[in-house]
Amino acid sequence: MEAVALPKPLAGEASDWLPQLKAVLETKEQWSEPLHNIVLKLKANTPLSLEDGLVLYHHPNLSEVGSLADAVRTARFGRQAFFNSNVHINQTNICVLACRFCAFRRGPKAADAYAMGVEEYVEDLGKYAHAVDEVHSVGGLHPDWDVVHYETMFKQAKEAYPYVSIKALTAVEIKHLAQRSNITTKSVLARLRDAGLTSLPGGGAEILDDDIRAIICNGKESSEEYLRIHREAHEVGLPSNCTMLFGTVENLEQRLQHMISLRELQASTSGFQCFVPYPFLPDHTRLPEAQLATGTEILRTIAVARLMLNNIPHIKAYRMNIGDHVAELALQFGADDIDGTVQKESIMHLAGSTAPLDHDRSRLARLIQDAGCQPVQRDTVYSTFTPYSAPEPSHRRLRMAQ
Repeated sequence: MEAVALPKPLAGEASDWLPQLKAVLETKEQWSEPLHNIVLKLKANTPLSLEDGLVLYHHPNLSEVGSLADAVRTARFGRQAFFNSNVHINQTNICVLACRFCAFRRGPKAADAYAMGVEEYVEDLGKYAHAVDEVHSVGGLHPDWDVVHYETMFKQAKEAYPYVSIKALTAVEIKHLAQRSNITTKSVLARLRDAGLTSLPGGGAEILDDDIRAIICNGKESSEEYLRIHREAHEVGLPSNCTMLFGTVENLEQRLQHMISLRELQASTSGFQCFVPYPFLPDHTRLPEAQLATGTEILRTIAVARLMLNNIPHIKAYRMNIGDHVAELALQFGADDIDGTVQKESIMHLAGSTAPLDHDRSRLARLIQDAGCQPVQRDTVYSTFTPYSAPEPSHRRLRMAQ
């Protein structure tokens, strides 16, 4: 079926989603008393407060919180669930920082350190370009690479594969390139946009609380810098995602304030496409005091995000981190996106992810259908959407032994 371009501000949403939500919330059986004020705010599209978020986190009935989040996602998107065809190419694991939660980073002298040259990067992309429409590239802060290196990389990738969008570089990578190039972060963003960069992936937010950042990622950009760089990206025409790493040493108030900070920036720029909450994966990393999130906490956090972030269209159940099973469940708890086919990924898998890397569109679509949703293939910037029907799996006939 031909892709349909929708008005960009809708990002795939129903234009009348708020009246639909009000109708659903009013016809639903009685909500429990602790949620009454929250339901009233949702009907009016009034942003929830930090105190409301705590009510949702502490509410004993997880199913009811999930039902409320699902009502919001259904009003906005129906039973659509989005995915894309993408590949992750992590261009280097050499990094000048050593964040305590990171299992990917290597020093330049490590035996398994690597740095892909421009030609190597484009050649690697060529292995997947026939099957993807997006390359997702983040990596370490290489001590020698500046903005010219990435300009060259993106230009050559776009020249070779003009139909593949480039979603690349986190805020701290942009900051590092600005420092290495002796220019402003906004100049870096504008130059990379002109070289072919499509959007920013949003990683590196961790928790937007500098006390927590001092513990888990000391030396990275500050909370203010993360928000400023994303503001600048939006100002130069680069949309972005935003993320939250939870289950390290933060408390619930810090998670909720993180969401509120993102919501406030979105109210100013409308540049965030998608919020991606993902739990800390403990294997092979250096944060033994991490709290670690259970499966039910992951689902609750996704539901709370859907309810708190009323102005960020999409909530992603990032299956590379949480796995296919929990991602499928998350589509009933407010999530409407499960990322993409991926094909190749290093960062989460080195940290302990066991999510399969060999998904094609049909397998992703069946996962979405199993959750009771309609698979819709999207582009990187949520502007074109194509309903996708997974082929029926073939069944072999077994011959009875004679």
